[in-house]
Order: sequence, then structure tokens, then C-alpha cells
Amino acid sequence: MTKDTLKVSGVTYTTADQGYFEKRKLTRTAGVWGLWGLAVAAVISGDFSGWNFGIDFAGFGGMLIAFAILVVMYYGLIFSIGEMASAMPHTGGAYSFSRAAMGPWGGFVTGLAETIEYVATTAVIVFFSASYADAITSELLGFSLPGWVWWVVLYLIFIGINAAGASISFKFAIVVSIISIAILLVFSAMALFSGQFSWDKLFDIAPDAGQSAFLPHGVLPILFALPFAMWFFLGIEELPLAAEESRDPVRDIPRAGIIARATLIITGLLVLFLNTGVIGAEATGVAGEPLLDGFRAIVGDEVAAVLALFALIGLLASLQGIMFAYGRNMYSLSRAGYYPKFLSLTGKRQTPWVALVAGAVIGFVALVVLDVLARVDAEGAGAVAGAIVLNIAVWGAVLAYLLQMVSYVILRRKYPNAKRPYRSPWGVPGAITAAAISALIFLGFLLNPTFVPAIIAIAVVYAVMLIGFGLYGRNHLVLSPEEEYAVSGGLHGDPQAEGYGGAIEEEILASDGVDDPRSAEAVEDAKE
Repeated sequence: MTKDTLKVSGVTYTTADQGYFEKRKLTRTAGVWGLWGLAVAAVISGDFSGWNFGIDFAGFGGMLIAFAILVVMYYGLIFSIGEMASAMPHTGGAYSFSRAAMGPWGGFVTGLAETIEYVATTAVIVFFSASYADAITSELLGFSLPGWVWWVVLYLIFIGINAAGASISFKFAIVVSIISIAILLVFSAMALFSGQFSWDKLFDIAPDAGQSAFLPHGVLPILFALPFAMWFFLGIEELPLAAEESRDPVRDIPRAGIIARATLIITGLLVLFLNTGVIGAEATGVAGEPLLDGFRAIVGDEVAAVLALFALIGLLASLQGIMFAYGRNMYSLSRAGYYPKFLSLTGKRQTPWVALVAGAVIGFVALVVLDVLARVDAEGAGAVAGAIVLNIAVWGAVLAYLLQMVSYVILRRKYPNAKRPYRSPWGVPGAITAAAISALIFLGFLLNPTFVPAIIAIAVVYAVMLIGFGLYGRNHLVLSPEEEYAVSGGLHGDPQAEGYGGAIEEEILASDGVDDPRSAEAVEDAKE
């Protein structure tokens, strides 16, 4: 039988094969604390390392200002995506929001930005986790493994955890989040009561001519510090990706986002002040493992392996959370046909194991390329490759943030009567503020030559993917919940209430929707 088709906004939808959505099921298992654990786990490794390089650019004062700016940005972001997630409680997240607001191309561009962000971030965490793990086994057990072996081991372990079932993933996220927070609190107490903390150390970077100790390099470097300050919060935006695995996404995703936000602000401030105040701003700005250096300054090197184990726990927490994110992001885009459809298969445990494996393979290949370049030319090509991998995630995140906030403003106008069980207390002004700060960070990328290789690399990826979508993908889409919501003008797309495909899909195809809010009336009439 010939499949029904629907042409909308330059793309073509066809009816899904029988059993298509049955093979792509997810399980609802997370409550508000499971979602909180997922959000915190995804971010918490940023407290252990990465954030500190912003101090090298802008000094402690500049980094503190960057932190404050990002608090505002992330509140605007979390409030806005909380509202959009409550209106569109399906797995697509950022891709879904932009798809409804800006059409299939906008959805694809945004979804791809998140794929790049999460796959790259996972690779970076695997890289640093391998270094910590090898140091621990060398010191305590007397054996060492090549880096690529550790990468394989880490990817396999965490694919296993994420593929074992959503319930296990959320429980693991809660446990490692609590342990990571406990480690940070222990460090904070040790820093305060050991006598090692000093306010003077916060400002020990010698200021440039005409500058102050608070801003030793002036005002402009604050712009360059913003991407590094994002490590305190990068990943919290993944919460909407758990919508179809949350028992009550309409209520719990906004709540979990707000609670996680407060948690991360507290832990970020503790680390920013106390870690810097223990080892000094100058040392912090160039430290590869600042929290571990802080522990060493307090208790000495004798227990360095145990302290490295503490740091490793924080990294593994984020490895779990970010791997969850890229799995669901790739799953949702694949289910709708933007990526190859086999990537959204879920299997008996109803987790997107194929997408998890695919993202791991991509990340592993990137790490191997990085390793080869570093061996060939450690100070040249290797250094450039390192800059690409370390900054690529932030670039993808900033682009996704900007497009989501633009989508929020558009959706408020495009679907004024759509159901919004949760509404952002900051509304459109909050979204515009978050968008403006995201654009400012993007500008910082363009002005800082350190970030240029990352931009070039992502531009190449986008060129390839957009050409592929234009030539093939746009003619083979499926009316997944994300697409149903957009095509029906906001009437369809809640899989918890309406199910997947079937009569809903046939109804939209029969109504000949035109991907416009005005089509909602036609579909509503068809339902009656």
C-alpha cells in the first residue's frame, strides 16, 4: 500500500511503518529528584575543572562578574525552557522548541547544535576521566593502561549504565550527584578551617599597566571568561530531553530545573571563592586540576591518589548525565527522520542504546584523532586540536541557547493560546535577556582567536549535515510527537496523553495541515 504523505514547509512526511513507534518506546520512571540528579550530574564536573581558565583571562574579579552574568542568563534560560517543555512534553527538547517556532530547518540546526555540544562534552569528560583513572591505578595498584584502552572502558561502562534502563540511570545520577556535592562541601570546610584560604590570594595576579587587582587585564577579557564560566552550569538545559521518561514532565521538569539551578549556584560560588583563595588566582587560572590542587595544598601530596579518586567521581557523574543527553537528543532527531532512523531503536529495556553507541563511536574517533595530532606535533597541531575539542561544546551550547530563546519569543506570538501549564516568571523579557547574553558569548568566540578552530570545525560539520538533510533527510520525515505538535499548530504532541502515531498521525495527514497555527482550527474540526 502506498504511504500517505504530507508536504509542509519544504519537507515531506510519510506514515510510519507498522510498529515503528513500538520499537522506539521510552519508559516513564523519573520523579522530580531523579530529574534534579540528572541535571546536577550533567554539570557537576565543571566545578572540578574547566571553569578556572577564565581567571587566567580576566582575573578573579572578571570571573566573578562573568559568573553573575551567567546566573542571569541561565535563570532566563531555565524559566523559558521550563515553559516550553510543559507545553511540549516530548523528548526533542531544544530541537522540538525550534521546530515549532522556526520550521524543520530551524529545528534541525538547533538539534544538531545540541548533538555537537553533548557528544563533544562526553568525549572531553572521557579524556580527563581516563587521565585521573590511570593516575589512580598507577599509584595504588601499580599498573597503567594506554589512553585509548581507558576510553573504550569508560564508554562501555557508561553505555551499559545508560542502556540498562531509565530507572537505573536516574538512580545512578542521584547517587553520584550527592557524592559529588559532598566532596565539594568537604573541600569547602577544609579550606575554611585549615588556614590555607586567604582573601589576598584571590587577587594575586599582577595587574597590567593602568588596571586594578580586581580586573588585572581590564574589562574586555570578561567577555573571554564567559565561556569558561559556563562550565559551572553547562548541561542543565538537558532536562527537557527527559520529558518522555518523566512521570509528570509538565510539573517536574520546571521544578527540577529551579532546584538544580540553586544547587549549582551554591556549589559554583564555593569553588570559585575557596578553590581560588587556597591556591591563588594566578595558579588557579592555569591549573589542569584546580580542585585536586586545592586538596593538595591543604593536606599535601601523600594522599594524592585518594584525592584524585574524589575528583574522578565528579567527572563520572557528568559522564553519566551528558551521555544521557546525547542519547536522547540523537534519539528524538532520528525518530523524526532528521538522522538515520535506526538510531532511535530502543530494544527491550526501552533505552536508545543505538544512539548511545553511535555517539560513543563518534567521540572515540575524535579522541583518537586528537591523540594522533598531539603525538605528531604536541605544540602545533596537537595544541590546536585540543582547543577544538575543549571549546566545541560551549560553542554548540551557546548556539542552541540563542536559538531556543528566539524560539520562545516566536512561540509566545505564534501559539498564543497553546496550553502552557507552567509559565516563565520572567516571560519574554527573560528570554530576550538570555538571548542577548548568549549572543555576547558568541561574539566573544569570534573575537578570541583561541576559539576560531572550534568554529571552523563546527562550520564544516554543519555544511556536511545541512547538505545531507537538504538532499535526502527533508523528504523522509516522520510525524513524531515533536513534528505533530508543530504541524497541528500545537494541538498534538503530548505522547503521554495521546500515544504515538496511529489515528493521530492519520488525522493530521487527512487534515493536510500547513505547519501554521491557523491549521489548528482545521484539525480541531476534524477531531470533532
